[in-house]
Amino acid sequence: MDLRCAWMLCLLCLILTVQAFTQEGFKEMVLKQLGLSEVPKLDKRDLVDLVIPDHVKNKYMSMLKRQRVKRRALPSLAGILRGIPGHTGMTGEVLYSDTATRQKLMFDMEGRIPRNSEVTMAELKLFKKPLDRANLPAKQSHRPVSNARVSVYWVQRLHDGTNRTSLIDSRLVPIRESGWKSFDVTQAVHYWLRNKRREPMFLEVWIEGERVGSYASEMAKAVSFTSQDPKDKALGKPELVLYTLNLDDYGSPGDCREEAAMGRSTCCRQKHYISFRELPWAQPWILEPAGFQAYRCSGSCLQPPRALRRLGSGQRSCAVAGSSALPVIYLVRRGNRTEIEAAEFPNMIVERCSCVTDG
Repeated sequence: MDLRCAWMLCLLCLILTVQAFTQEGFKEMVLKQLGLSEVPKLDKRDLVDLVIPDHVKNKYMSMLKRQRVKRRALPSLAGILRGIPGHTGMTGEVLYSDTATRQKLMFDMEGRIPRNSEVTMAELKLFKKPLDRANLPAKQSHRPVSNARVSVYWVQRLHDGTNRTSLIDSRLVPIRESGWKSFDVTQAVHYWLRNKRREPMFLEVWIEGERVGSYASEMAKAVSFTSQDPKDKALGKPELVLYTLNLDDYGSPGDCREEAAMGRSTCCRQKHYISFRELPWAQPWILEPAGFQAYRCSGSCLQPPRALRRLGSGQRSCAVAGSSALPVIYLVRRGNRTEIEAAEFPNMIVERCSCVTDG
């Protein structure tokens, strides 16, 4: 571990092990990660009809998939949700805008997740209708297009009546194949659980060209999924499949239980969610993710005998013993230009906690 990473890990320990999370401390850490002296100053026009370039989206999704934890064994199927029939969409602005074909989905989540359980995986299953060749554009001299890019966004309804989207999953789908296609929307369910207003979960499916250009965009328009609309008589309505673990049986070793909140626990990892949407300094320029489970170390440690303390052994305290990176998409100002970039912030998510000796 180089000196910079070691310093960042120590700073993370300092911020996440204290009970009072400070916005200034976290902001300082994020800015140092990016080599910035201050939060980028953005104009309103920088945020209007913002489009994440494909190469940035691909880089972000690649980093996100590398960071996803291997799914736990023995998942229990909590249920298959088929959505709310007749849903026609939502009003309000969307942060990212382009000419993509979109499909809006709504799922009633209330009461569907068992108490004292953890959602380990959530899959959105969409049925791709057989290709109607009449919808294909005339063949051109361009190199062939075999796929369309299908992206799934979680839609958050803001208090001012507008909407903001968060990229959840994105993959290439063969244009000429039909059948079920699955997308990992675990993060969207976690976002919904964090949302204090218990309303249905809204998703948007975007269908775009696999590369830049009008021909690829026209080919993508031939891709069609069965909708939630009752008028759509095609088989295979959209499904949300939830997998959960009963924490009484499969609680994570080293994670805090309820007694940790009362200060009666030995050293453990406690949930600590950070929402970029609720941090005023982060809202305009950190685009993805909407927030993340950072965790923090909490609890007491067994202290060495007094004889050892006299020999120089110090107090033992609960601290971060392992961490992982957080992929982000953010805006950066370079001269008169505003650019969108993707990067990994190292040491942002606490993976393990342990008792360490001071000094």
